[in-house]
Amino acid sequence: MVVTKTGATETDWHAGIFRALKAADIRQIPYVPDAGHTDLILRANADPVMKAYPLTTEEEGIAAASGAWLGGERAVLLMQSSGVGNCINMLSLIAACRFPFVALVTMRGEWAEFNPWQVPMGRATQGVLELMGVSVRRISDTARAETEIAAALDDAFLGEQPVAVLFSQSLIGRKTWVK
Repeated sequence: MVVTKTGATETDWHAGIFRALKAADIRQIPYVPDAGHTDLILRANADPVMKAYPLTTEEEGIAAASGAWLGGERAVLLMQSSGVGNCINMLSLIAACRFPFVALVTMRGEWAEFNPWQVPMGRATQGVLELMGVSVRRISDTARAETEIAAALDDAFLGEQPVAVLFSQSLIGRKTWVK
């Protein structure tokens, strides 16, 4: 186990997720910066085939993923649960146009949350996504990470459906204020 610059621990489950993305030929990784996705962003930036790029807001990621698909590439959006609320209207684009879509969502507002502002959206994330027609998977066990991501990618790109994978807060670890 290695401790990254952000203090998060890097274990083989991060490598497994990246392997699943590579196996599914993911080429674009739009993201809103989040410490829970640091390892994946660093791996994507180091890969000569993938392009990871930051967004100013989460709903831009839905447009980016749709544009990637129209351009013949596959994308996966990385965001935090607090950003799911920003995406509600743009998820109608996915539904109306039947684009495959995958979002990897790090959860806040649940296990060991210190910030009360994160709690309401943390509670609503799964329900909001499901109401918008997005299939939701949850990963709480590092041993299942690679297979769950691979299955979600198949559901999206072979089954032509929108899928979100929620990474439980207990999986990614406790966050604290940094002074």
